[in-house]
Amino acid sequence: MSIVLSMSAFALAASISPGPVNLVTLSTGAQFGLRPAMRYVTGATVGFTLLLVLLGLGLYELLEFWPFLTSALRLGGVAFILYMAWRLAVDDGALGNAKTGAAPTFFHGATMQWLNPKAWLASVAGMGAFAANGEPSRVWQFTGVYFVVCLGSMACWAYAGTFMRGYLDHPARVRLFNRVMAALLTGCAIYLLLS
Repeated sequence: MSIVLSMSAFALAASISPGPVNLVTLSTGAQFGLRPAMRYVTGATVGFTLLLVLLGLGLYELLEFWPFLTSALRLGGVAFILYMAWRLAVDDGALGNAKTGAAPTFFHGATMQWLNPKAWLASVAGMGAFAANGEPSRVWQFTGVYFVVCLGSMACWAYAGTFMRGYLDHPARVRLFNRVMAALLTGCAIYLLLS
């Protein structure tokens, strides 16, 4: 598995799995349609990738002072990937009900990512796993891959909300989806341990 494919698998599993931002995206699509949902999706994607690149570049500076952290971050990133896989594999598939209100905006999406623990954990784990050596080109490569995958993943949630409202009523489908994502994450972790 190439590094870009591994990055893509991690980004896909982390971006498309249910979480607070994706649930808001799904709800926005279901309540307000695709166009308002895509404004939110674009804001959330920009907000997340800004968080990702800033953490990656900060990590680079930190690692220049403490190079032993490279191995610790790599192992920590792999451990978190495996933890995410386990959580997805055992999830019951219940997503809960979406809230009603005004359509979230681009700014809401960007802000939500900075408040989302899943985004912080995915950023730290991803940078720890794929750019722990602090090489700026690797940080930008991972950020670029993640931007494309995140935008596409969240757009899928917006589309699903718009056209498949009944999706929230079928926990069995969510459980199957989560197990596929868990398998992708496990494959990504294995690759990182072997490379």
